[in-house]
Amino acid sequence: MTQLTRWDPFREISTMQDRLTRMNLLFRQSNSPEGAEDALTTTSFAPPVDIYEDEHSITLKLEVPGIDEKDIDVRIDNNTLTVHGERKIEKEEKEENFRRVERQYGSFTRSFTLPSSVDSGQVSADYNQGVLKIKLAKKAEAKPKQIKVNVGGEKMLDAKAPSKAA
Repeated sequence: MTQLTRWDPFREISTMQDRLTRMNLLFRQSNSPEGAEDALTTTSFAPPVDIYEDEHSITLKLEVPGIDEKDIDVRIDNNTLTVHGERKIEKEEKEENFRRVERQYGSFTRSFTLPSSVDSGQVSADYNQGVLKIKLAKKAEAKPKQIKVNVGGEKMLDAKAPSKAA
């Protein structure tokens, strides 16, 4: 049985970008005049992010484990939210016989264009267990308003009383 799936071009672009990043990392490590440890610190990566919205706010959750909160910078400038950070390699580790290194080190920058409905004066950022949660409040005029629907009210005003036939 064939299963139909919805095509998402952004997922394809994200997958391609991830593969290119890994290829660049591989080439940098193999062609780097520095040692393997220095090559690890010069890479950049893009932490995954979840974005969701409700009637009151837009929330972003970025996975940034192993990054100290003082190494994370969150800014809003001209309706653009920019998150910059850096994961530093632990120099204290004396393990020099790495068999495999999959964790990415270095700096990252993620930028998001904000809709005009966001109130840039009401932004909060919390960092807990490796997840950076940024909450962007919406402006009051952007919040949905409940409109009461009257049923039959107009018809009663326009309707004429039934005439009695003699």
